[in-house]
Amino acid sequence: MAVVAAITMAGLVWLWPTERVLPEGSVLTTEGIVPVRGQITAIEPCPAAPDAPPTGPDAGVQHACLVAQVELDRRAGELVDVELVGVTAWSGLQPGDGVHVAEVGATEGVPGGWSLITVDRIPVLAIFTILFVVAVLVVAGRKGFFGLLGLVVSGVVLFGFMIPALTSGQPAVWVAIVGSTAIMFVVLYLAHGVSWRTTSAFVGTWLSLLVTTGLGALGVSMARLSGISSEETLALTNLLGDLDFPDILTCGLVIAGLGVLNDVTITQASSVWEVRAAGPHLSRGQLFASGMRIGRDHIASTIYTIVFAYAGAALSLLLLLSLYEQPLNLLLSTEQFSEEIIRTLGSGIGLVLSVPLTTGVAALTVAGAAGAARRSGRGADDPERAAPGPRRAI
Repeated sequence: MAVVAAITMAGLVWLWPTERVLPEGSVLTTEGIVPVRGQITAIEPCPAAPDAPPTGPDAGVQHACLVAQVELDRRAGELVDVELVGVTAWSGLQPGDGVHVAEVGATEGVPGGWSLITVDRIPVLAIFTILFVVAVLVVAGRKGFFGLLGLVVSGVVLFGFMIPALTSGQPAVWVAIVGSTAIMFVVLYLAHGVSWRTTSAFVGTWLSLLVTTGLGALGVSMARLSGISSEETLALTNLLGDLDFPDILTCGLVIAGLGVLNDVTITQASSVWEVRAAGPHLSRGQLFASGMRIGRDHIASTIYTIVFAYAGAALSLLLLLSLYEQPLNLLLSTEQFSEEIIRTLGSGIGLVLSVPLTTGVAALTVAGAAGAARRSGRGADDPERAAPGPRRAI
């Protein structure tokens, strides 16, 4: 563990993001646009032109057009008209909703029109965040608190190291491995404490992470995936065109599978420890066999989780592809579809292999049969609290 920690620290130093100078004109900017918050006071359909389709909220997303009257927060009583077209007209905005608008096209002495920037969704996001935190704390208590703390630190690693490192041009696969390892250190040991049980889960997760990374990189290469299959990645090619987008795709695959890996490995490690507590006479081979029986049930349910998680995230893509009148083999070979399949199956294989890997590590590191029997006789029911030391095979 000390070696892995040292390598991770060295990796963080090596890959730490440097300042990147972007070509002139390639930076997204909102110069001259000043967002102003306001509240919608009234909404009406746009005036319909002769022989034109209806413009109300039921006109369809292509023709929907509404005019919202917005009272600006910066000056009580100041009302401006904002036209809502297309998707924004279909979003269900109602009087009382908060929005961010900006004046566009204004020149000296001549006011411009007002345009919607975005809906103010912070209150809703805050409510759901509070509900999530309360649910975790009520159900999981102290462990839930440390889990939330680990989540916060993981966010710091992701947004403070991994994303800046990727945008600065660092090798994406190495960023994924080093960043994910750092996240695992924080999440596992903070949420579950320092113990042989947690260490076995960490080792199992780390080995599975390496397998997932290798499979992901292999799949992306063999399938000849460019990593440029969405509007977001296409925009990135204009801003950061020298990035290795296939490696970025592999990095995303690793990050996406990390959370499920943690769940499986800590469950497997805990299962082996509980089996040892219930059967102090069992050999390490018997412990492994018992842990695998539990793990197979876990695999059977967890693979659905990862497949449907990806399917839900890509539902719009699946709907779009289903409308193309093309043979199935052509649909499956499209960049978008193949990308999702490689991502799902690569993470799934790593997830499945994490069960025997973690179970094997846990069976080797849990207390031996003789030591467990002595502690059982003394009434100790938590073998993981044994002082770390060499484990003798039984």
